[in-house]
Amino acid sequence: MGQILRKKIKMQGFIVFEDVGHFYSDFSTEMDGWISNGKIKYREEIIYRLKNAPDAFISLLKGENFGKCVIRVGQKQRKRNEYFDGTDVA
Repeated sequence: MGQILRKKIKMQGFIVFEDVGHFYSDFSTEMDGWISNGKIKYREEIIYRLKNAPDAFISLLKGENFGKCVIRVGQKQRKRNEYFDGTDVA
């Protein structure tokens, strides 16, 4: 941030829903169909117990995870780490 200020760099972002938010309803309907039909697959890394959250966060910052990282709290633990890509893998 300091270099941005010193070099007077202009930085501009955008908010997706301001520009193309009107497409979201159609996108969501179509994406749900693709996921249901198996055309689109995704992975989630599920970490159980709140006490494992700090390690999961550090792992996330190091780029050691793949897909979405979810901390599951308040449910009985089945496996330490569970990946979801249509099937559970140890």
